Amino acid sequence: MTTTRRGRVGAAAAAAAAATALFLASACAPGPSGGGDTTPAAPTNEVSKDIASAGEVTLAVWDQNTDGGISEAQEQLNAEFEKMYPNVTIDRTVESFSDLKTTLKLALSSNTPPDVVQANQGYPDMGAFVSGGMLRPLNDYAELYGWDGYYPKSLLEQNSFSSDGKTWQGDTLFGVSQTGEVVGIFYNRKLLAELGQPVPTTLAELDSAMAAAKAEGILPMAFGNLDKSPGIHLFGVVQAALAGAPAVTELVSGQGGAWTDEPSRNAAQEIARWAQQGYLTPGTNGVSRDDAIAEFSRGGALFTLTGTWMQQPLQDAMGTDVGFTTLTSESGPATTGGQGLAWAITSKSAHPDVAAAYIEFITNAKAAQLLLDTGNLPTVLPSDYQPEPGTLAADIATQYRDVQKADGEVPYLDYATPTFYDTITAGMQELLGGQADPQQFVDRLQKDYAAFLTSQK
Repeated sequence: MTTTRRGRVGAAAAAAAAATALFLASACAPGPSGGGDTTPAAPTNEVSKDIASAGEVTLAVWDQNTDGGISEAQEQLNAEFEKMYPNVTIDRTVESFSDLKTTLKLALSSNTPPDVVQANQGYPDMGAFVSGGMLRPLNDYAELYGWDGYYPKSLLEQNSFSSDGKTWQGDTLFGVSQTGEVVGIFYNRKLLAELGQPVPTTLAELDSAMAAAKAEGILPMAFGNLDKSPGIHLFGVVQAALAGAPAVTELVSGQGGAWTDEPSRNAAQEIARWAQQGYLTPGTNGVSRDDAIAEFSRGGALFTLTGTWMQQPLQDAMGTDVGFTTLTSESGPATTGGQGLAWAITSKSAHPDVAAAYIEFITNAKAAQLLLDTGNLPTVLPSDYQPEPGTLAADIATQYRDVQKADGEVPYLDYATPTFYDTITAGMQELLGGQADPQQFVDRLQKDYAAFLTSQK
């Protein structure tokens, strides 16, 4: 049987509270901390696919697959896994993304962490977990299950670190992802046609369409930033359209550039102007992501900006009236995206072979088809997948393939430093609320970024 968040949230909170002191002492920043070496030891046992011989196993799994289609898919996959392996029971805890970021950091520090978790890539989460010795390296399982041949190298690199957690995109794999993701613009086909506007593929076209909507008394973009993480997506999309994917990728990876460079500053100016001119939902910092998307789905706005994980809910609500597009920079397609959170095995799991078999089961080619059937985007699209033209599914598949082919996907911006999630989300709330101007916003990002780069030398 599986247990949902309603039945498990108390246990999650208890584990989090019990581990707070230990986490704060050992896992606040990349690189070993405290007095001992926290680098995870390389696994020494031979790995196996023989799950039946593991005996009766309860596999504790924590994930953030809460949205419509992906929640349905996860339940189906869990049930099918238990049917294939009757000796295994999946004990599932499901949290929202923001809740998981809070509770997981604490629970992994306890003596009884879950076996399998979804870990956000980059320094703030995966890097801290790796440096704290909390995640098991997966290179051996990648060889056993062929993950290093199934997934594009660039996506495996996003789920990799050096073994000490100091270098993102290092030589050690710590997770694989189940879903592909593209952050872009969902649009109301009917309203866009009535306004006589083309489907926007550039920032200028998007701005023109929003101005036309505003002139007709239509909310240009339903956008809620109460949850904080949507602000990262908004800035990421606009920044990529102005700077291009190569420049932003280098910036996030610490390979070049600065957050105070002209394209980033111009992106902040553009977003501040949208807020000032009423292009975004009024009081956007006090509006939840779900409420903003619901407003769009009811026909209350021309656009909403979010990720492809909202495909099934919007398709269910709007049918053929909803479309999806991404923006192109001067250097080609460019938008935030790549893949969903990495599925990882905790270092204290007593059942790593079972955990690896579970991850393989929910991410392989067969799982990809189930994900498509439930309105989701798998990390690796089947080569013969061709959805009906003119549908939301077709729009998303086309954009995902085109952006990947052009190397136009930019990593999520919060991967940049251990503290960047808090820095950029707070900064975006101030920028949207008018408490900070664009220069102050980019200065704040650069201060965090520069301090981290200095600490790495």
